[in-house]
Amino acid sequence: MGIELVIFIAAILFGIFLYWRESNSNTTYRFLNKIVNSKELQMSPDNPKGFVYQQSLLPRIIFVVSLVLVSALIVEFLTPIAVFSSYNGVSAFASFAVGTLLGTYIAGFVIKSSEVIEEQSESLEDKFDDVVEKGKDFIEDLRTREPKVVEEAKKEIKTEPEIEKPSARDRLKDKGLM
Repeated sequence: MGIELVIFIAAILFGIFLYWRESNSNTTYRFLNKIVNSKELQMSPDNPKGFVYQQSLLPRIIFVVSLVLVSALIVEFLTPIAVFSSYNGVSAFASFAVGTLLGTYIAGFVIKSSEVIEEQSESLEDKFDDVVEKGKDFIEDLRTREPKVVEEAKKEIKTEPEIEKPSARDRLKDKGLM
């Protein structure tokens, strides 16, 4: 289980490297496209699509699995390591394929999020400046404005106290009825 984890992490890093490399230049994909397709079917010069860069899931899986399969076959026949003759070899093969595929998606997420952050950086600065100004205004209001309880108490003090009206008993005494 330990070696599979190391292989999986290495495959994720390989997938990230593969995606990043194709996002910068897709010369190999263009070359293969020129060899395989006729002049009318070749991709346009401004198309950035590659083997894994800007591909949908199925072509990406096919490319990654075929790349790992060819690599495993080379390792099988050129070295004494038996990749396909044991469970561990097949498991390592599968871990490397899945890790590479996962690495391509992680790299795609990072590249797209960095592009979005770059696009939104100016508006984010403006929003941040607005938030800072509103915060300063709020703090200034807190410093200058007195608490609500104090304001209500001052209003009560400012109002004229009502003149106490004599009670009903006092009025009756004043009239001499009591």
